[in-house]
Amino acid sequence: MTEETPGFDEKPDVPSGANSDDVEPKAATPSEEEAAAPAGDVQQTAALTAQLDQVRTALNERTADLQRLQAEYQNYRRRVERDRVQVKEVAVAGLLTELLPVLDDVGRAREHGELVGGFKSVAESLETVVAKLGLHQFGKEGEPFDPTIHEALMHSYAPDVTETTCVAILQPGYRIGERTIRPARVAVAEPQPGATPAAAKEEKADDEESGGTEEV
Repeated sequence: MTEETPGFDEKPDVPSGANSDDVEPKAATPSEEEAAAPAGDVQQTAALTAQLDQVRTALNERTADLQRLQAEYQNYRRRVERDRVQVKEVAVAGLLTELLPVLDDVGRAREHGELVGGFKSVAESLETVVAKLGLHQFGKEGEPFDPTIHEALMHSYAPDVTETTCVAILQPGYRIGERTIRPARVAVAEPQPGATPAAAKEEKADDEESGGTEEV
């Protein structure tokens, strides 16, 4: 009597009425999930692309906003700096305008020889300070009259001028940079009506002299 090794001669249970073909292993076929995978990848890629486009659009908008804010800030800084300079100039001009009568007194004292001793030292220090603040004096005798910087207080005629000329400076003018804070007050002279200017007279005299010395 031999012992049978269990499991070797045993046949799989076959349902009754089934043939051998029914028990053959079937070839693996792609599942529905595997077939649908490519379509899902395309949809996911399209969704990611749409999100990327939205992010790029938002980034461009934020960049444009930042550039606009930077431009506005730069314009604001320039306006503030310009206003600060203007306020400073106005303040300095106001202070120097109040000092002009003092400078006039100093000038008159110098003309009369009264600028001596301690008064001279104080006056020179004052003139140095106002010069550092940008105050400049102008107005000289003999320069052409300019109504934008001169104020004529006296008027006369003179045969030796060819145009309206400042013949006396009654009160000097002052400016800060290109800004005039007080015009020079002057006496002016115009050419004598109907008179020949001095230069023309000299030229005519020279012509007559040269013509009268012809050799015979």
